[in-house]
Amino acid sequence: MNLDLNDTVDDKLHEECGVFGIYAPEDEQVAHTIYYGLSALQHRGQEAAGMAVCNTRGPMWNVSSHKEMGLVNEVFHGDTLNRLIGNLGVGHVRYSTTGESSIINAQPLVLNYFKGTLALVHNGNITNAEELKEDLIKQGAVFFTSTDSEVIACEIAINRTETDSVEQAIIKTAHKLKGGYALIVMSPRKLIGVRDPLGLKPLCLGKRGKSYILASESCALASVDAEFVRDIKPGEIVTITPEGVKSDFSLCQQRQAHCIFEYIYFARLDSVIDGINVYDARINAGKALARAYPVEADLVVGVPDSGLAAAKGYSEESGIPFGMAFHKNSYVGRTFIKPTQEERESAVHMKLSVIKSVVKDKRIVLIDDSIVRGTTMANLITMLKSAGAKSVHVRISSPPFLYPCYYGTDVPNANQLIASKHSSEDIRKSIGADSLGYMRTEDFKEMVGDLPICMACFDNNYPV
Repeated sequence: MNLDLNDTVDDKLHEECGVFGIYAPEDEQVAHTIYYGLSALQHRGQEAAGMAVCNTRGPMWNVSSHKEMGLVNEVFHGDTLNRLIGNLGVGHVRYSTTGESSIINAQPLVLNYFKGTLALVHNGNITNAEELKEDLIKQGAVFFTSTDSEVIACEIAINRTETDSVEQAIIKTAHKLKGGYALIVMSPRKLIGVRDPLGLKPLCLGKRGKSYILASESCALASVDAEFVRDIKPGEIVTITPEGVKSDFSLCQQRQAHCIFEYIYFARLDSVIDGINVYDARINAGKALARAYPVEADLVVGVPDSGLAAAKGYSEESGIPFGMAFHKNSYVGRTFIKPTQEERESAVHMKLSVIKSVVKDKRIVLIDDSIVRGTTMANLITMLKSAGAKSVHVRISSPPFLYPCYYGTDVPNANQLIASKHSSEDIRKSIGADSLGYMRTEDFKEMVGDLPICMACFDNNYPV
């Protein structure tokens, strides 16, 4: 059966953005720390990277920034980092969800206004951005990008004219925002973090000596030898100054809806988000799959790197040995945009190759985190069977994707989601699998316990 889907290497959801901010003592330079923090968050966005820093003893408008398209180690070099002088700074890695993929939309967004300067980094999506933008234009605002990040920055700047401090302006702005977001805002004297009231996007607080750090994930704190202090509460607004950390909880609410896909795929394995160890969550997902969809097989393998932990869990629960069937070439670089069909097909084989001696004459259980369009999975099954696998039984550690996401996760529209128009049996036949089993939504409890979650892309129940 041919479901007529265009082949593409980029058959994955994207992690959107990662944010990082640090307030250090006056004699400390933070650019290199931001660099390492962003490197640890690279999995959350690979299109562009940037940072902005300032010296808290300097002029109110003295903010230095640098951003380019590319990976963190492509954007920043020793000379660049040495020119970014300051003890206060923010950084960003980007994958676009609003605004085209170009340098003009890269972050941080640095905005000069009559009361000073602010630099903003943002992960997520503001669902009422167009409404806010129209109101801002009526007030005289001029926009240079198509991003909702610029809408937030302009809203803060205008609210600053009516408030006594930048944190009051940010609080007033946050009360207008709808959607999922994690913000870090740098004014020349303060570092302020905001997490959406539902907790859709992660944000945590760390400490290293006398420095305070805000980051999307705890793995970024570990990368700069900082201690994890706590997760920012959903709806909490934290302000960091030399006096320490203070919080505003006026946006906090009882209802929460944490993004389940942080635990399925987005977050790094060594992160802990809202008290849930990501590695353990994925191990437990694999165990739940093994209980729901048992099969007689000789070997359990995962798609590198996204399916490996769940594959380990499936193996532990089923008793079927765990193995490594693929070699991943870590030096290929970003091959997800290829101009021709032939190049796209070649890129799959450039990134992954099958270890034939491992799979020959074996019945394989193949684990991955998702099937979006189905094209990559079909290629991998073909590669396994060409290498001599007797059968390939696919198990997916997420339910079928049926609906788009509006909160800053790049779930395509329904026309690009294979499961939205085709049954599991149709998909099984199309990708060439001998059997196919998806994670059941009721088994999410095995992954995250009683944590309230958003799974709108699976059940169409949107929290906003």
